Amino acid sequence: MHERCEWKLRTALGETMDEPHSEYDTDETDQVTDVYAEFCLSTIETMRRSSVEPLILIEERLDYSHIAPQGFGTGDLVLVGKDEDGTGLIHVIDFKGGRGVRVEAEMNSQMMLYAAAALNSYGFLVDPEIIRMSIVQPRLDNISTFQMTVEELNAWAESIKPIARMAFEGKGEQHTGDWCIFCKAKPVCRACAEEALSLAREEFLDLDEDVLDSACADTQANGEQVHSTEPVERAEQDSSPEPTDTTAPYILDRDTIVFKSPQLIPIETLASLMPSLTRIDSWIEAVFAFISAEAITHGVTIPGYKIVEGRSRRVFSDEYAAANAAEAAGVTNIYKTEMKSLSEIEKMMGKKRFAEVLGEYVLKPPGKLALVPEDDPRPAADNTLDARGASATDEFDVIE
Repeated sequence: MHERCEWKLRTALGETMDEPHSEYDTDETDQVTDVYAEFCLSTIETMRRSSVEPLILIEERLDYSHIAPQGFGTGDLVLVGKDEDGTGLIHVIDFKGGRGVRVEAEMNSQMMLYAAAALNSYGFLVDPEIIRMSIVQPRLDNISTFQMTVEELNAWAESIKPIARMAFEGKGEQHTGDWCIFCKAKPVCRACAEEALSLAREEFLDLDEDVLDSACADTQANGEQVHSTEPVERAEQDSSPEPTDTTAPYILDRDTIVFKSPQLIPIETLASLMPSLTRIDSWIEAVFAFISAEAITHGVTIPGYKIVEGRSRRVFSDEYAAANAAEAAGVTNIYKTEMKSLSEIEKMMGKKRFAEVLGEYVLKPPGKLALVPEDDPRPAADNTLDARGASATDEFDVIE
């Protein structure tokens, strides 16, 4: 999708570039990259209204090693020029093709690093006052823009320099969080493993010391004898009678695992666990993928496991020759046809004629429902709709 984004931008701007093709080309990827290209082109046209032609950098390597040692990234689109009101502006635009994690531009560290790199390399051209950053994530209907002054960006960059230096040197403490999702070190990260395993212990295995202490306190309040919860050294008195279950001092066993009561977990408790569960699930997937890659790709021996071949399906070694042989044998119905995609037909006809001829047949059904955090900017959906998009009031008459 990034390659198609680049191709659509360059060709729209009059540059020559071969159209990229991939096994992943679909109607959706075409629509998604159209959204990105249209946003970028409209942003360029807005900057051109200042009568200053912006510097347009597509897929530009951005070096921010002056902030983080050896740090660099690739800016999908960097615009250096003036806003329509004449204000010096650097605008960094980033395409996100995913739909699993919503990415916002506000105080986005990746975007600010890219912007700082662009400012350091090209700021002298326009003496910018405003730094603008946009994320285009069409598969989540997310176009997010954030801006700050040059002074604010420089102050932020200075504040993270010592942190970046410490991380580069392998110092400091590891902390888990949402930033772990795309971290390459996740499958071998001790902090991720400890978080996942500690949550499992917390939720399923418990020594319940607080409960025991509370029970002892309640018993003492009722005037009953309470044995100490501290280990008691038995007096070496040969004349002492052999202790029994009722007379022996109580010693808290801190080594034996006690399972929690099999009670149902309230929905509020489950909801509070979801952020951690998401990270744990991501960590588990990363560990499996890492170990599999080490074994399959690099030949590493994994104790207790082996490499096997999965089930494969039959294919023609030469489809053209197979088709000729089948037709020579009198078998002619070996091909199937299907209608071209909506986007392909729209491109053939043009948007205006397409709307006139086929507009009445175009339907955009409601998107698949998903549970997301409250701070997600998308409006809440009506989850009373059925699979066809109909609600109960559409199906039944009101009984007075």
